[in-house]
Amino acid sequence: MTKKLLFVTGTRADFGKVEPLAIKARDAGYSVSFWVTGMHMLEKYGLTKLEVERVAGVEIFEFKNQKEDDELDKIHANTVIGFSQFIGQQKPDMVFIHGDRIEALSCSLVCATNGLPSAHIEGGEISGTIDEIFRHCNTKLAHCHFVSSELARNRILRMGEEDSRIYVIGSPELDFHAKESGVTIKEVKSRYDINFDDYGICTYHPVTSEASEMGNQASALFEALKYSGRKFVTILPNNDPGFKEIWRVIEALPKNQFRVIPSMRFSYFSELMKNSSAIVGNSSAGVREAPFLGLPSLDIGSRQRARSAADSVTNCQPNDKEKILHFLENSWGKSYPRDESFGAGRTADKFLKILNSRAFWENDIQKIFNE
Repeated sequence: MTKKLLFVTGTRADFGKVEPLAIKARDAGYSVSFWVTGMHMLEKYGLTKLEVERVAGVEIFEFKNQKEDDELDKIHANTVIGFSQFIGQQKPDMVFIHGDRIEALSCSLVCATNGLPSAHIEGGEISGTIDEIFRHCNTKLAHCHFVSSELARNRILRMGEEDSRIYVIGSPELDFHAKESGVTIKEVKSRYDINFDDYGICTYHPVTSEASEMGNQASALFEALKYSGRKFVTILPNNDPGFKEIWRVIEALPKNQFRVIPSMRFSYFSELMKNSSAIVGNSSAGVREAPFLGLPSLDIGSRQRARSAADSVTNCQPNDKEKILHFLENSWGKSYPRDESFGAGRTADKFLKILNSRAFWENDIQKIFNE
């Protein structure tokens, strides 16, 4: 009987991680479906569920788990109820859950309480924020783990997980960046009305444990970027606590220097990155994708703390104007050797090989703490 695989996605970012894996499984004959929720369902953030709907040959189920101003605990409660009802009807053989968002935690909990095997993608990462706490919770709730590096694997082992349940495959989004995007930079600029010849990309997300400071942090960062005179394509942040304060700062930015975009199709974003002069902010793109593409990146604040040791990554605080300007003056447009610390762009192939193995499906649902 064909195995039914369900992939959970709540944001544009995690969809870029799970899509290559889902497509590889689909093409190998598995029954693949997506449960689409979270920011995907909010028009203010680009209604990115449309990106998921473009995937052919899969089933798509949508669930709106939040209103614009809902707190995380309410989103969590809504998601638990909605996902519980959904899996009771659909009965997948395994659920694939990525990372550290509140939707991921909700679905991991539902799987665990219902005895449904779940695979956690990119566990074992550290960041120093509440996202890291959510991520580690997902690790303990999950049936097995697809991780991006040996370092992540070792962290999960130290959390008591059994070695036989941990698979090192790399970061899935690098598969996409390793190939041609399918669009030209001219097409990207035309579609998103970008008029800059030379540009950087900036995304600054809220840090939930620092929500009260996000306005000041964003103000300091963007003041430095304005002062530099450099042009930036600015992608709007996610909707964690503190996002409104960041939005207010972004809304006031000069339009001749900052092109603000709610969200981008992944193929277009990949091509935009490949032609950029630098990545700035606190998105994982700056510590994973930028080093893989050989781009200089300036990682701001605590959100991605200690997630990359690549030579192309510079770390600083949002109020360190001198260091920000030094980076924009001296690293802008610089090219670095490809960093493959998080994979070489063949993650989906490794994933499928594991999926096709009998041993993968024979792991007991009852885990044992590994002393």
